[in-house]
Amino acid sequence: MPVVKLSFSALLAESFGFFFANIRPFFHLVTIPWIVSLAIRLLGSALNQESMVAVLVEKALDIVPTVMFMVGWQRLVLLGPNRVERLPGLGWTPRETAYLVHLLKIGGITFVLIAAFILTVGTMDYGALTTPGAPIDPALAQRQALAAPLGVGFMVSVLLALRVSYGLAATAVDVPFSPRLAWAHGRGNGWTIIGSLFLTFFVSAIVTTLATLITLGLMRGALGAQEAAVVVAWTVALLVSYAGAAVAATLQAVIFRTLLGWREGAALPATT
Repeated sequence: MPVVKLSFSALLAESFGFFFANIRPFFHLVTIPWIVSLAIRLLGSALNQESMVAVLVEKALDIVPTVMFMVGWQRLVLLGPNRVERLPGLGWTPRETAYLVHLLKIGGITFVLIAAFILTVGTMDYGALTTPGAPIDPALAQRQALAAPLGVGFMVSVLLALRVSYGLAATAVDVPFSPRLAWAHGRGNGWTIIGSLFLTFFVSAIVTTLATLITLGLMRGALGAQEAAVVVAWTVALLVSYAGAAVAATLQAVIFRTLLGWREGAALPATT
């Protein structure tokens, strides 16, 4: 049995409560990363609107402003507003580099699998698959055979990544940590960690989608805007997405602090 038993409801209540109690610091910390993410989105749209490779590159580049924001926000959660040290987006330090490396260890395989899945599924001719008597293309059949295991591998990797992702909070406050340590310290609380983080990201995705659709509807219906409506919708969607990331980052920090009884300057407990 673990020394600490996490409470699903308590984790979510504390995380959402902290975010809504700190809306003003959120806007302060998110401004530059939000602008950078919007610039990346606009540049990606201008260069190529249909290429899946371009979309994946755009998502990969967007990790940079996301990391800068996440580091600043998790320091706010664990250390307070006076220890953020630098407004996210004004510089890149070894702390952000360590955080990015830690993030790649956790989610690198997931990104590779989703990229492979998107590229595989995106090139499939579904009409040929559903047309009776149509000759079978060996290359298409091979891509179809690859899609299922890639999808399963992606789902498994997502669950594993969620399970150890709370360790990112340690890196944000300069505590040496790894996915292996996160796994060890989370024993007995695995499904609580996965479930709470999954629900947070799921709710964030739904709210982001709704915000996008509502903004598009208002801009096009009330104002008659077309291209401008898309830009405004992206702007709103990115802000809402960052809000969801802030709640998830808060949850990761709360899990880290609660599981390990962490306080600044104290040694981490030994794994059992």
